[in-house]
Amino acid sequence: MIMPSETRFADEATKEAYYKLEKGDVSERELFRFIRQAMDNIEKNAFCGIQIQKKQIPRAYTKKYGAANLWKYDLPNAWRLIYTIRAGKAIVISVVLEWMTHKEYERRFDY
Repeated sequence: MIMPSETRFADEATKEAYYKLEKGDVSERELFRFIRQAMDNIEKNAFCGIQIQKKQIPRAYTKKYGAANLWKYDLPNAWRLIYTIRAGKAIVISVVLEWMTHKEYERRFDY
């Protein structure tokens, strides 16, 4: 099922970290482009990522963001973008929670 959505950042700190990447070194600017492409793809289809099983959702996401569902979008170079999907009044909203390396992802989700 294809479901267009609007993407937002979970909080101001995440948004600032994203825009800081744009002005960083070469690898940070590359990560910025990867995340921008991922967000464009998520806007076209909120379900384009891989859904994380509910039992795997870290409590930190539930407490901090109220995330009842969690999705993973694989970025190049083994980076992961984590987002949740929320229903608005007339639109679906995809909220970017954070991005991390594959190693950080494995630690966070106890793999």
